[in-house]
Amino acid sequence: MRGELVADTAKELINDEMSDRIIAIAEDMATRDGAHTVTVKRILNELGTANRVFYNRFHNLDEVLEIVYKNAVLKMHQCIKSDIDPEDDFFDYVLDVVINVLTATYDIKKQFARYAFEHDSLTQANYEWWTEEIKKIIEYGKSRNLIKDVDSDMLSYSIWCFCRGFNADAVGRNLSKEEAVRCFRFGFGCLIAGLKKVVE
Repeated sequence: MRGELVADTAKELINDEMSDRIIAIAEDMATRDGAHTVTVKRILNELGTANRVFYNRFHNLDEVLEIVYKNAVLKMHQCIKSDIDPEDDFFDYVLDVVINVLTATYDIKKQFARYAFEHDSLTQANYEWWTEEIKKIIEYGKSRNLIKDVDSDMLSYSIWCFCRGFNADAVGRNLSKEEAVRCFRFGFGCLIAGLKKVVE
C-alpha cells in the first residue's frame, strides 16, 4: 500500500499493518474534513498511541499524505473503462466518461484544495497517464470515422487542460458538485459537438 516511496535516510522504517492503519486513518480524515486538517497528533489520538509508532513507520506527515493522494489518483483512473463497446454511442460514452471523472475528482480536489500537495513528479506522471488515455479514446473515434481528423496529441492536451481548469475553478468557487456537473456537461457537450465528423 505504501507505493514505491524510498527512505531518504539510513533509518529502517517499519512497513506493517500499523502503517496501513495510519494511512487509512489519514485517508478517512482527508475524505471527511479535507487534507489540510490531517495532523500527526490527530492520527495518534485516533490510534491512542505514541509518536514513535508513527515515526518508526514514516518520516513525516507529507509522506503519508502523498500515499493518500496517490491512492486517490488511482481511484480517478478507474473512471475510464478500458474498452469501448462499438454498439454504444461513442459521444454518449465520451460524455459519460468525463462526467464520471469530474464527479470522482471533484471530491478529491475539494479534499486537497487547501493543501498545496501535487508534487511535480506525481503531476507529470498523472498528466502522462490521463493524456495517453484521452488520446486512446480520440484514436478510437478517428478509426471509426466518428470524429474529425484532428491532431490527437494536441486535442488530448486541450481536453486535459479543459477538465483540470474547469475542476479547479468549480472547486475554488465552491460550486456544488451538482452545479459543476450541470455546467461541465453543457460545456463539454459543445466541445464534443464540434468534433463530430460531418457526413457528406
